Amino acid sequence: MNLFRRPAPSLDDLILDAPHELPSESLMPTVARPAQVFVRGQGSWLWDSEDRAYLDFSQGSAANSLGHSPQVLINALAGQSQALINPGSGLHNRAQLNLVDRLCQHTGSDQGYLLNSGAEACEAAIKLARKWGQLHRGGAYRIISASTGCHGRSFAAMAASAGAGASRFEPLLPGFSHVPFNDLPALHAAVDAQTVAIMLEPIQSEAGVIPATEHYLKGVERLCRELGILLVLDEVQTGIGRCGTLLAEQQYGVRADIVTLGKGLGGGVPLAALLARGKACCFEAGELAGTHHGNALMAVAGVAVLDTVLANGFLQHVRESGLYLGEGLARLAYRYDHGQLRGHGLMWGLTLSDDCADAVVKAALHEGLILNAPQPDCLRFTPALTVSKSNIDEMLVRLARAFARVRTAQLQCRKGIAV
Repeated sequence: MNLFRRPAPSLDDLILDAPHELPSESLMPTVARPAQVFVRGQGSWLWDSEDRAYLDFSQGSAANSLGHSPQVLINALAGQSQALINPGSGLHNRAQLNLVDRLCQHTGSDQGYLLNSGAEACEAAIKLARKWGQLHRGGAYRIISASTGCHGRSFAAMAASAGAGASRFEPLLPGFSHVPFNDLPALHAAVDAQTVAIMLEPIQSEAGVIPATEHYLKGVERLCRELGILLVLDEVQTGIGRCGTLLAEQQYGVRADIVTLGKGLGGGVPLAALLARGKACCFEAGELAGTHHGNALMAVAGVAVLDTVLANGFLQHVRESGLYLGEGLARLAYRYDHGQLRGHGLMWGLTLSDDCADAVVKAALHEGLILNAPQPDCLRFTPALTVSKSNIDEMLVRLARAFARVRTAQLQCRKGIAV
């Protein structure tokens, strides 16, 4: 027996050559981050402190809708910062009014309100729905959402999400129930006299990029109209052109009473919006506020992003690039025996043949490619809406190398090969 035999290497060792991690004692470990420190970005590219370039197909989990440091955003922020940053949420500013007017005009909404994050927007939507229930539905307050949905990590949003890990923060806010996604009979069965709203994502991004079927979402809208309850669509991830239309609801031919926006609206700065239509417009003064809500600096970023997305030909580019990306991913999935590809526009999820998504993300980083994995068996692709076909081609080359690296590492682990 060889007592000095080296233990078999781990999958991470084989993929990453066991890099040294930077000290991080001062930073709360709420997110698992790689060791690299990133110092600049441009378009679809990021550079770390060692001046190594990475192709970014996550873009801050879809927040950087126009890519890293787009000139239109730089100019807007620079100009606004010299004039007015935050006059206070109790005062009007021109950028705030411009953005709310544009959002309402182009989404067919009657009122809008600007916030800092998608989770805040979903919290506000829950408040608005319950306020409406007090006024128009005899105090009804229950909200039905999908069991695999994600509406944020603040308290009410977390209760609406019922995601993994929520039990660590119990007791959660009451008044929420959850039913399987894309299951109309389950939804019908869950509605009762205390139900005020149904709250859904058109595409469940964190669950693995799972789109609602058209039959389902139209059926949900019809149910809400028949029963006189509100339809709330969480478009934090799907809105602002991500799916090839300004809002994903336009692809489905439905119309929500309340819509939440975030992520891509600010193009990388913290900005979100709550939109309300018709009967859902019932907030009064003092019922929703925040120190930085609608501040001029963030609002002008939203104006710059929205004007860019609405420019002639932009959404057509998103649709064409999305098809090109989907076709390329489908070819790779077939070559490496992976599974289903799901998505719309420039939001795609690729199901893998086993729970190796984290290993692929690490291998991709080694190849200079940034991806994320919302589920153990799923990769998510949310590149800049401005992504070029050459960027997509380069990404596919690097992803193929990552797949090959993981496959080789898995085989070596199974054989117990030491390095």
